[in-house]
Amino acid sequence: MNRRTTTLIAAVALTGSLALTGCSSDSSSDKADGKPELKVSGAFMPQPVMDMAGGFLTIRNDSGTADKLTSVTSPISDDVQIHETKNQKMQQVTSFDIPANGELKLERGGSHIMFMGLKTKPKQGEKVSIELHFEKAAPIKVDLPVEAATHNPKQH
Repeated sequence: MNRRTTTLIAAVALTGSLALTGCSSDSSSDKADGKPELKVSGAFMPQPVMDMAGGFLTIRNDSGTADKLTSVTSPISDDVQIHETKNQKMQQVTSFDIPANGELKLERGGSHIMFMGLKTKPKQGEKVSIELHFEKAAPIKVDLPVEAATHNPKQH
């Protein structure tokens, strides 16, 4: 091979390897793209005793990009709200912060999901489908297992 052909082959090889590096799907490049990496755990709904119910879960953010929970939707209610409890008073909010490399806990006595005007009252052992909506991340579908009305994971 002459020198020109060798240089051309080297340039093509370098370009190809750079292109493949840009397509890498390892977690470090996923985190560098600015998209939050959200995971949901500990989800449940206590069996409702009235025409409204609470929902509880934890959203873990394993990325360096903060996000916000902006709304929740569910076929069980046309009016699903997100609430915080401050000074023993519950109030609706427009969003919850999910810190980078942190978590948002929605739990009894604190921030939570509120299902108003239930279309049906789910029973213990059933599941309620919800969809979490965020400012940056794609929506996440979650099934909330319906637990006893007095269920509190902190006490278990």
